[in-house]
Amino acid sequence: MGRADRAPGPGPTGHRPHRRVPATFVDHVGPGGVVVRWESRHHRKHQKPATGSTWWAPAARGWWIAVLFAVGSLLFALGSVSGYADAVGARGDTITYFIGSLFFTSASFLCYRETVDASSPAQNPRHRRFFTYQPRRIDWWSTAVQLVGTLYFNVSTALAMADNLSARAAHQHVWRPDAIGSVCFLVASALAWYETCHGWLAWRPRTWAWWITLTNLVGSLAFGISAVAGYVDPVTGQVHDVDRADTQTLIGALCFLAGAVLLLPERTEESPG
Repeated sequence: MGRADRAPGPGPTGHRPHRRVPATFVDHVGPGGVVVRWESRHHRKHQKPATGSTWWAPAARGWWIAVLFAVGSLLFALGSVSGYADAVGARGDTITYFIGSLFFTSASFLCYRETVDASSPAQNPRHRRFFTYQPRRIDWWSTAVQLVGTLYFNVSTALAMADNLSARAAHQHVWRPDAIGSVCFLVASALAWYETCHGWLAWRPRTWAWWITLTNLVGSLAFGISAVAGYVDPVTGQVHDVDRADTQTLIGALCFLAGAVLLLPERTEESPG
């Protein structure tokens, strides 16, 4: 994961990091007693010098992560608007959600690969392994759980397109995967928040990462509320509270959209040190 999050070992000047993995940052004492901080998120997001401009850089993976998340969020927001659903019909609405979930999965996979590529040579020699298991890294858990959550959304939205689903099928194959995906998103967002804040509470409004992880955490909470409101009764097939489910989905999607857009200036921000 780079110097910020490697297992404890000698630092650049022979000093050992003061934290043990999973670390969110490591301080090294440099020449003249100057403390240099390596933060895990910043290291992961800036493995290579930023290419292109803030808003247009199709050759950069970070740019694609932001764009794919933004498109997926827009589609989820669109699908949750009642006027849109009335205009395109139930099937068109579910197709919109399904396509949006594919964008989420694509972006999440790139996030996961970004994390794997930030591994130290000891964790992933020459970056040869496509999938890795690195349980001592908080960012690995965050991106891996998020990716799993998007796959559950794929299943839920895909099966929602089926015609004439029974009440039990809708409960088991549409609502349940959606609920699991929402839990995964909440866990992933909480871990990302902890990584950025170096704890559960922090006030860092001058950093892009703080705003990104905050908006994503709020969005995940909204998705969780939506899943509860969208509970499908396995006997009657009735949805507990359709309006609240749609409203919370819209709020969550707009939060994710804001977080995705903020990923763009984060990608080109200057190193803090």
